[in-house]
Amino acid sequence: MAGQQQTAEVAGRGNASSNRPADTGHASSLAKRKVLIIEDEKDIRDLVRYHLETEGFTVLEASDGEVSLHLAATERPALIILDLMLPGLSGLEVCRTLRAQDKLATVPILMLTARASEVDKILGLEMGADDYMTKPFSPRELVARVRAVLRRTYGPPADQPHQMYVCGRLQIDYDTYEVRLDGNPLELGLREFELLKFFVQSPNRVFSRTQILDLVWGHNVYIEPRTVDVHIRRLRKRIEQDDANPSLLLTVRGVGYKFNPEALET
Repeated sequence: MAGQQQTAEVAGRGNASSNRPADTGHASSLAKRKVLIIEDEKDIRDLVRYHLETEGFTVLEASDGEVSLHLAATERPALIILDLMLPGLSGLEVCRTLRAQDKLATVPILMLTARASEVDKILGLEMGADDYMTKPFSPRELVARVRAVLRRTYGPPADQPHQMYVCGRLQIDYDTYEVRLDGNPLELGLREFELLKFFVQSPNRVFSRTQILDLVWGHNVYIEPRTVDVHIRRLRKRIEQDDANPSLLLTVRGVGYKFNPEALET
């Protein structure tokens, strides 16, 4: 039947999530994850380090782009906090380089910068950032966002059942964050994965940009509604056969977006 979908529990599958530690679903394990701070101002690095280490995180530091790329490649952090205005390579160049490397392409990046304009935010997101905070900032909010990203990025223990979405050509493992389309794995950023999960769980329902921001980003995150458009474009490039003429993520003019599962059966 067109549009038929199912959510299933699949028992732990050995190496299905071998790139993630088996116990990363536990809060105690999350606290031990590595966070790389890329920031040229020592006072800000010290402030962020203090608050992260107080919460039990392992913190790495880099003050310029070149050093940060070396650290990211050798240490494989679970999350990167990235300033845009760096000596040498800019933060955008660092972000672009990380996203171009297979082993680091899906590491979450949280941009922390004084650039607060809408253009800067959109550019940062289009370059591959998963979240964007502006200075001055609340250290407690920063730690909360880091925890939330890590909680969503790393799945539960391997011996726990997996929650799956299966509909036609699309398969999504909600626990390991693995997505397959036509049998081929898709590399999605964290926010794109969350958007896809959000839409497939509410097929054919139209959501405004404001509703999507509230339900995917959260009520206490203050970003522009156009941010949704940026991530929709990025997600369409991954899942649509022709992202210029989408059949899965449809635009409802004057309202917002909806997910069309029937297109998965064709």
